[in-house]
Amino acid sequence: MNRTLQETDPEMACIFDGELERQHNTLVLIPSENYASKAVLCAAGSVMTNKYAEGYPGARYYHGCEWVDKAESLAIARAKALFGCDHVNVQPHTGSQANMTAYYALLEPGDTILAMSVDQGGHLSHGKKANFSGKYYKPVFYHVDRQTEMLDYDEIRRLAREHRPRLIVVGASAYPRTIDFAIWREIADEVGAYLMADIAHIVGLIAGGVHPSPIPYCDVVTSTTHKTLRGPRGAFIMCRQKFAQKIDRALFPGIQAGPLMHIVAAKAVAFHEANSEGFREYQRQIVKNAAALAGHLQAEGIRLVSGGTDNHLMLADVRSIGLTGRQAADALERAGIITNVNLIPYDPNPPTVASGIRPGTPAVTTRGMKEAEMAEIARLMLAVLSAPDDLKVAKQVKEQVRELCARFPIYETLNNHDPYV
Repeated sequence: MNRTLQETDPEMACIFDGELERQHNTLVLIPSENYASKAVLCAAGSVMTNKYAEGYPGARYYHGCEWVDKAESLAIARAKALFGCDHVNVQPHTGSQANMTAYYALLEPGDTILAMSVDQGGHLSHGKKANFSGKYYKPVFYHVDRQTEMLDYDEIRRLAREHRPRLIVVGASAYPRTIDFAIWREIADEVGAYLMADIAHIVGLIAGGVHPSPIPYCDVVTSTTHKTLRGPRGAFIMCRQKFAQKIDRALFPGIQAGPLMHIVAAKAVAFHEANSEGFREYQRQIVKNAAALAGHLQAEGIRLVSGGTDNHLMLADVRSIGLTGRQAADALERAGIITNVNLIPYDPNPPTVASGIRPGTPAVTTRGMKEAEMAEIARLMLAVLSAPDDLKVAKQVKEQVRELCARFPIYETLNNHDPYV
């Protein structure tokens, strides 16, 4: 029982070592990825993993829940304080399950939902046909304006009036601009719809005060706890008090049984870390870094969807330099720069090829990088994208990436030495 991983399973220990080395020596620009602190990792790998705790604090179906009750209650209290919401459920395992819970609580099968299409920047769980949300509900999709590539509120209002959705979903996984939740509330009220915000990507920005909060406007708010919040991989739900019982019952016993108490504990730690001036400064720097990186990429001829970014990510249309998204992401990965292939609005290419990549700055900002490093990252990206098939260039850039990463190590900078914790 007390043997180390290396002693018990050296094969898996070797895999862990390889992944740690990869994280140390590559530039992670995927906007949905980040580095959890050592404190969060400690909680996620704790003895809380040993405990079943179906139900909620004070009302479990298992005995022996004294300490996990305290952990979950602490996570709830911290999330309420951080976001200023009425009710919180910290048990969802994933963002998709958080969204499923909201639908299950508020809708009946076949009800209409109005949401952003995946090819415009939305998420699979916002009504994609292959997803549960598109199978059990009737999705109607809104789009961005073809010219500005920003949310077209006139079209959204027209669609809402025409289709009278039971639920309107606001939120995206690839939208680089600020969302005005007040307008969404007006539209929802006009057609008598529930309003739900999925803030999985921008949750840290909201906690840090650099993006407007949906809490005053939305009936239900769902989010993940990693990405910009920098916690464990998991999710949570916030809602108005009048929906609390529906949300809790929809999650348990509706779609989940036993919560992952080690992850709930790690969420509590993440909420605690986020309620600090260091975290707020970290979020401000994320936005500054994204603006800087976007500016440097544009200066070298890469077209950005909507002309830039207000948040932590940007969508780069690499057709402007003669590439597909797949070609660009593959070439960058060979050089140690990790992005992801992404559709752009009205993309003529299929999702597996796509016309864009989606760089973001949460992870490199956690490492302590600032605007000067964004200029360096842009230079390295352009060197690769200008010669995507040149393995010599890839090798040279990869070495420069390793040198840059060595100046900003991951876990040596976290906790007491992290400028943002």
